[in-house]
Amino acid sequence: MTTMRAITQNALGGSEVLELVEVERPEPAMGEILVKVHAAGLNPVDWKVRTYGALTGAPAPFTVGWDVSGTVAAVGPGVQLYRVGDEVYGMPRFPHFAGAYAEYVTAPARHFAPKPAGLSHEEAAALPLAALTAYQSLVDVADLQAGQRVLIHAAAGGVGHLAVQIAKAKGAYVIATASAAKLEYVRGIGADEVIDYTAGDFTEQVSGVDVVLDGVGGDYAARSAAVVRDGGHLVILPSAAELPASELARINAGFNIVEPDLGGLKAITALVEAGQLKPTVAETYALEDAGKAHESLEPGRTIGKIVLTVV
Repeated sequence: MTTMRAITQNALGGSEVLELVEVERPEPAMGEILVKVHAAGLNPVDWKVRTYGALTGAPAPFTVGWDVSGTVAAVGPGVQLYRVGDEVYGMPRFPHFAGAYAEYVTAPARHFAPKPAGLSHEEAAALPLAALTAYQSLVDVADLQAGQRVLIHAAAGGVGHLAVQIAKAKGAYVIATASAAKLEYVRGIGADEVIDYTAGDFTEQVSGVDVVLDGVGGDYAARSAAVVRDGGHLVILPSAAELPASELARINAGFNIVEPDLGGLKAITALVEAGQLKPTVAETYALEDAGKAHESLEPGRTIGKIVLTVV
């Protein structure tokens, strides 16, 4: 078979621009592997790129999606990490297109890691982009240490629910914001303290934290900066934010973009296999229902992740 099914779009817009088409199956180049996709995770960046355009400026047509879990179908010249039949997961090529909403993807071998034992492909596909975002932000950027206090916004969401667990695994004291309906869930995944952001201003309930992970954006960045101790870290995810010069002089703050990371994926796998990290898959959709999946994803109310089942 030389063709495959994939979701593509020829214009920017709403979920209706996503189309199921038959395209040529890619072949792995030197240093790459071909992965038969079993499941593809969805992230907010998917619908934002669908609506507003590629992060790299590439024009349509393109296929969105980065989270992949599947089986190695072929290996390119020079690849020694994997063999045909190995189960892998990863977030290939980000922020360039990976084309994860498809039956096959190719990417550099080191953009993948062996799939965690005990997880289904749907669960594994829920991890890469969100878990790497949380891990790189908390561990690599903020250097989170045991005993430190970390504030995690949107703690029931895709990044947030994994960040809570990663922070707990690192021995941190976790303060989490969520809506009232999600507070028990957030407690259940390890938060030490929860704040209903709809019932009051978090800046009046917490102060002097070592690290803030801001997955909300907007005015949350400046408000979050105010609760960080001198020399602490504010990691901003949705976009670069304007912060007062006085805060920038007092704390470490900045926008963080996730990168493909074999070492990070292996660390995430170790946490999963140690029982310290488990993704929540809220909903699954068939590949051909990608538009419906985006309609569920876009309001930002999902607990955990939404996943496409591909083959």
